[in-house]
Amino acid sequence: MAEPAAAVTVIERMTAVLGAFTATHDRMGVNEIARRAGLPTSTTSRLVGSLVRHGYLDRDGHRVCVGLRLFELGKLSGQPNELRSLALPTMADLRNATRQTVHLSVLEGTEVVYIGILHGADSSALLSRVGGRLPAYATGAGKALLAFSGAEVVERVIEKGFVAFQPGTITDPRSLRLELEAIRRTRLAYSNAEAGPGVAGAASPILTPDARPVAALSVSGRIGGFDPRQIGSAVHLAAAHLGRMSGLPPVALRR
Repeated sequence: MAEPAAAVTVIERMTAVLGAFTATHDRMGVNEIARRAGLPTSTTSRLVGSLVRHGYLDRDGHRVCVGLRLFELGKLSGQPNELRSLALPTMADLRNATRQTVHLSVLEGTEVVYIGILHGADSSALLSRVGGRLPAYATGAGKALLAFSGAEVVERVIEKGFVAFQPGTITDPRSLRLELEAIRRTRLAYSNAEAGPGVAGAASPILTPDARPVAALSVSGRIGGFDPRQIGSAVHLAAAHLGRMSGLPPVALRR
């Protein structure tokens, strides 16, 4: 009976090791990986060695980086790739019109995952990166997706608890529920210094014809550099357009 539990422990530790890598920490030594993963150095060294042997990590001198095998597995994740390809022309139009950074996000568990980003004229204040995650309650895109998700999804977010990342972050269930109600009426979500300092944005859910949320489209930039509410209608129209396209059969999309 101990084997399944042991296997889960190994998977969790390997996940922690791989999760230590980010856009700003793409090459690290074992000690740094251990610190970021919260694991003993000896354990990390064994896991890194195993991941290198199987191609999930590659050695670069005394450091290691993400290996080719992970990129190969990423290619198998077809839906985000197809969705990103479908959305890119609309995202480009929105970026050109607003001069701000445009994000395409999906909901995974209680977090928003960024699957596409087109950077605007000044994106230095933004924390987002492709593949990056943020709590759904702390982003406009996350709130847009939660508003059209099942009640059980919202309850999981509430049960997990809130962290006040910035002064504008929602930190209580009642405030979250009230904001989600407003988003359901307008199909627009706004953020103001919630996940990152000095960052504001407008977001709208991409809904299938049966009102199922598949992703969210958002525009973000520096507070004071633009007015999210003035571009809200443009974000909503772009998301609605993508929602209509998502309901088309694959042959029609190719045409």
